[in-house]
Formats: sequence, structure tokens, C-alpha cells
Amino acid sequence: MRIPIVDLGAQFKAIENEIKEKINEIIGSTRFILGPNLDALEKEVASYHGIPYGVGLASGTDALHLSLRALGVGTGDEVITTPFTFIATAEAISYTGAKPIFVDIDPLTFNIDPSWVEERITEKTKAILPVHLFGHPADMDSILSLAKNYKLKVIEDSAQAFGAEYKGKKVGTFGDTGCFSFYPSKNLGCYGDGGMLITNNEEISERAKSLRNHGSMKLYYHSEIGFNSRLDEIQAGILRIKLKRIDEYNRKRRDKALIYRERLKGLPLILPEETPERYHVYNQYTIRTKKRDLIRNALKDKSIASVIYYPLPLHLQEVYAGLGYKEGDFPESEEASKEVLSLPIYPELTEEQIEEVCEVIRKTVGK
Repeated sequence: MRIPIVDLGAQFKAIENEIKEKINEIIGSTRFILGPNLDALEKEVASYHGIPYGVGLASGTDALHLSLRALGVGTGDEVITTPFTFIATAEAISYTGAKPIFVDIDPLTFNIDPSWVEERITEKTKAILPVHLFGHPADMDSILSLAKNYKLKVIEDSAQAFGAEYKGKKVGTFGDTGCFSFYPSKNLGCYGDGGMLITNNEEISERAKSLRNHGSMKLYYHSEIGFNSRLDEIQAGILRIKLKRIDEYNRKRRDKALIYRERLKGLPLILPEETPERYHVYNQYTIRTKKRDLIRNALKDKSIASVIYYPLPLHLQEVYAGLGYKEGDFPESEEASKEVLSLPIYPELTEEQIEEVCEVIRKTVGK
């Protein structure tokens, strides 16, 4: 049977009536930008995280970018981050005129390895930007300790980790800001582009709101050059409906991950680990294997989707050639890029479908 990497249609069917009612309500109101649904969503997302402020934006990339700008990061500054992530993480740094400084990953979690961070800190370093990759929280204690010692800002890229927890506290609440993407395939996704930053700091919140709206807090009065980055009412309304179900969605993702682990154990694969005191939400279920291409082709032959997140680390991307990195600089990231393969995972995925995926893998690599 055909098994997609994520099945947005199955999720929509379960909430179709509620979604359609909300969209019709918004269309009838003729309030499409900066309206009551966005205001409510910002409050609801902030409340879910136990902090006071949320700022809805046009994308997760903008959440990172405007966070950096609101925190004063600019030309000549350096921001430490991981090369094993989607380009938006580094791209947002580049937008400000700052320079991304890469640090290798922990091969167990795919997240930035804090033990390498300190040696990359210079007088130009302004912030650390960890990524909670695939839904697994980064080592925030170590990152926050370094940030405190060196008086650095922390921006959490939580784009793939809505609802994930580190030591009982939700990711996105540790740093100066937490940044989320609501791209449709995310564990909390809308039906277009969307994002949000959250913060405990009112000044950061207000600055981000100004930046998202052409540098304006009062209609037609502009205090700075800003951007057009407003999460629209229809997307906000859809997200409000899904937000009520996010804990259920995440629990189901974790259930699917457990089934995968049971079905795939004993095979020559490295399976995702949930390290102690972390709550993984499995935005992706990513295995490692030296037989990746063989497995991927076998799955494709059976109409089963899989994705490589990510085939080339950022330090080796053409766009960042000017930074002077070379192959071998970050061996863990480079090795991971050659071995990772993400399998289908979403709340509606059935045990039968998981068994079909695993059966193909078993026949390909061993048992």
C-alpha cells in the first residue's frame, strides 16, 4: 500500500467540520490580518508554554530572524549553531548580517554538542542558537550555563519540537525566545506557511510585533525599517483547532515510535534514542544505517515514502562556501548526513502500515 511520509488528509478528515466552520466564520467576519484569532492563538500558545508572550509570524524562519533582530544581533556579530539542520536556522542569522559559527553534533541526538561550543566563543559572539532537531530536546542546561558565563543570548529553534520537554519544562521557554514553525508537515501545522516566537520578555515581544508589521506599532507611523511577517487569521484559526489536540497528537507519535522500535530492534540500524529527562515528540522518526540507499530504494519500490533530513550539512553548502569550512571539519554531522533516513510517522499512521514499512526494511538488511 502507498504510505506517505505524513498524511495531512487523514488528519483533516477528523477535524473537517470544525475547520470549515472556522474558515467560514473568518471569511464572514472579513478580518483577515492581525485579528481576534491571531490574538487568541498568541495567548493560547504562550499559556500552553507557561509564559506571557507569543508573536505570530509568517514562518518559522521569520521567528528566528525577528528574534535575532529583536535581541540586537547584527552586522559583525557571530551566532553559534549546528550545521546539521534545515538551512533556515543559519539563513536567519545571515539575514541580520551576522555570521553563523558552526559546532558539531552529538551523534546520539543529532543536536548541537555543547562540549564544542566554548572553544568557538569569541568577542564577537552574541548568541547561541540550538536546534531541537526531529523533536528531541537539546542539552539546555549546558547551553544556558555557557550563555550565562559569557553573557550570550539564547534563541531556541523549536521548529520541529512543539510540545517537547526538557526536564519537565517545554522547549522554547529556556532561552530569550523560542521559535516555532507551523509548516503543514510539522507536528503542529497550519495549511500554509506560519510561525511564532514566544518569550518571557515584554520588550522583545513588542519589538518583534513592530518588526513583523513594517516597523510600526501605530497605524502609518514607523519607528524602524521592518518586515511584512504577519500570521493571517485563517491560519491562526486552523492552528487554534489543532492546538487543542497537540498533546494527543504527540502521544500518538510517541506510540508509533515505540512500535517502530519494537519491530526494528535487532536489525543493523541505529534507532532514535530518547535521552534521560527528555520528552521526544518525533516530528521525524529518523534511523541511521550504512545501507540507507538500499533501504530507501526498497521502500520506494513498495510506494512507501522516506526522506533524508539532511543530505548535506550547512557548512558544505555552496551558499556558505565563503565561511571557509571544508569537508572533515564536523565529522559527526557529515557522517550523519550519509546515514540518516526518516520513515513515515504521523498520529494517524496505523500499526499495519508500520509493520509494512518494517517488513520491507527487515527483508532488505537482515531478518
